[in-house]
Amino acid sequence: MKRYLKIINARILTPHRVIKEGTLVAAEGRIVYVGTQNPEIAAAEEMDAQGNYLAPGFIDLHVHGGGGYDFMDGTEEAFLKIAETHARYGTTALYPTTLTSEKQRLLDTLDVFESVQQRNHCGARFMGMHLEGPYFAMSQRGAQDPRYIRNPDPAEYKAVIGYSPSVKRWSAAPELEGALELGRYLRSKNVLPAIAHTDAVYEEVVNAFENGYTLATHFYSGMSGVSRRNGYRYAGVVESGYLIDAMDVEVIADGIHLPAPLLQLIVKIKGADHIALITDAMRAAGMPEGASILGGRENGLPVIVENGVAWLPDRSAFAGSVATASSLVRNMVELAAVPLADAVRMITVTPARIMGIDQQKGALVAGKDADLVLFDAGINVCKTIIGGRVVYSRDEVNAG
Repeated sequence: MKRYLKIINARILTPHRVIKEGTLVAAEGRIVYVGTQNPEIAAAEEMDAQGNYLAPGFIDLHVHGGGGYDFMDGTEEAFLKIAETHARYGTTALYPTTLTSEKQRLLDTLDVFESVQQRNHCGARFMGMHLEGPYFAMSQRGAQDPRYIRNPDPAEYKAVIGYSPSVKRWSAAPELEGALELGRYLRSKNVLPAIAHTDAVYEEVVNAFENGYTLATHFYSGMSGVSRRNGYRYAGVVESGYLIDAMDVEVIADGIHLPAPLLQLIVKIKGADHIALITDAMRAAGMPEGASILGGRENGLPVIVENGVAWLPDRSAFAGSVATASSLVRNMVELAAVPLADAVRMITVTPARIMGIDQQKGALVAGKDADLVLFDAGINVCKTIIGGRVVYSRDEVNAG
């Protein structure tokens, strides 16, 4: 007998409209009906949405940790706890992200990713690994460990890609020697190259885009803007992201990394179809503020979490985000004055398209995965559903 889930009385956010008092039916983990009727299905698990919003599950392209854990801890427990933490905030799919490290540490993290896949039953699904570094501009390293920053090494990156099929994205500085070759190689292996921690100028960004770098990692953070060199002004990566219409950009919409005016500017120029909201969250996401660690527990960087962001100990710069997916959507609505449907699009349809998983995820359409999030008018998550199965319920947590 098929396993059915029927959700009634929902305000359903489809790619094209909001269906009031709508019904969604899922069978065996996939959506089979979206509309205004209420089909009779024997033995279906029925859920009354009570007029709350039903959206596709949120897709986080860039996340380092949460719930007191970091993917660089290198343990299955860390991977599972991070997945569970972010599921509480509506994330149904995520890309575990590394930090700059030695090659063996990357390989060990890939091993954990492979081993934990079949055990992840209660949290956001792992869609593939995102390697952030170590091929960065030292001048734009931010909180990345300078000991491991280096130029692209073909022997190294080919060995890493050959080691595991789980790498789906690699962020690098495109102006470095060998970076264009890296981009072309990654594309040949169906891995997305992204621009990050870079001092590139416009001409270098255009070359990078033409060699596969079609995504700007955490837009504005760790990248060049307008600069003067020998008296001449040069457009940086930020201006290039605006000028290249087809360039996709990631946005940490915590209201701190990017204040309201910049969020509004990005939306005005790029539009919802080229913006992916990301948490870029470190281990302190979903935890009380105070002392924390960026990166692995054993050799990470001590940081201080205050006022909704992680700082370097001397408070000279941000060291990481503690955002959650639902807060990103809320901030885009409240700070950037974006319609709810567009804000949701930036964390569902757009990231799914960027990563090439839009045939399975990102929209409430028959045939796609029943990855869903139910939230109220304040964009507080009521339930998170993955593959037609509830993995988080606010009511059950409150009752407990």
